[in-house]
Amino acid sequence: MKTSTNWKHQEVFDSKQDEHKITIDGNRLEGMSPKALLLSALGGCSGIDVVGILEKKRVKFSDFSVDVETEQTEGHPKVFKDIHVTYILRTDPANETKVRSAIELSLDKYCGVSAMLKKHSPIHYHLSILPDAV
Repeated sequence: MKTSTNWKHQEVFDSKQDEHKITIDGNRLEGMSPKALLLSALGGCSGIDVVGILEKKRVKFSDFSVDVETEQTEGHPKVFKDIHVTYILRTDPANETKVRSAIELSLDKYCGVSAMLKKHSPIHYHLSILPDAV
């Protein structure tokens, strides 16, 4: 895996992996901050795992999102304190045990981003199940 990150101006950079590009901005005017990208990476990595596990378990769901938030330490380098991940999906409430199992498998076994981040910052999760629309 390789990325290439190039300075544009001020605190703005473009970063590429193959043909895919994102903008990184320390001032958050033209793109996300580097640390926000870490949180997004956790949400995406775990979300991908959860989707795959739920599909294998044949759990029907929709409207799936992952919110990730944290606070930073006061001193430099400012690093993450506890990380809180909220999984929100629409499914039959009877699927809660299977959904929790998928989340825990992701955070504890499959998601490499989670494995790296939790070496420094504890990761906690909350599940919000919205009932299926009739």
